Amino acid sequence: MQEKFCESCGMPMGETDEMYGTEASGSKSADYCKFCYDNGAFTNPDATLEEMIDSVAAIMVKDFGFSPKDAKEQCNEGIPNLKRWKTV
Repeated sequence: MQEKFCESCGMPMGETDEMYGTEASGSKSADYCKFCYDNGAFTNPDATLEEMIDSVAAIMVKDFGFSPKDAKEQCNEGIPNLKRWKTV
């Protein structure tokens, strides 16, 4: 089974529905994590692609030990290809 990633920030969502955001109906979102999406809407609807890249890169450095350069490179390669940002 292929691991599912948030289509907004790229975070791994895991095998349980604990990390999934919710739709307005209360059902779990098929695409977005609970940090990006809640009650059928993005939690930060005005975020730009650049802001998302900076935010995720900072988390990768702080919480996962990436170098700032590697974190930024990975985010620049992956995040623009996610569903939320493809139309931007």
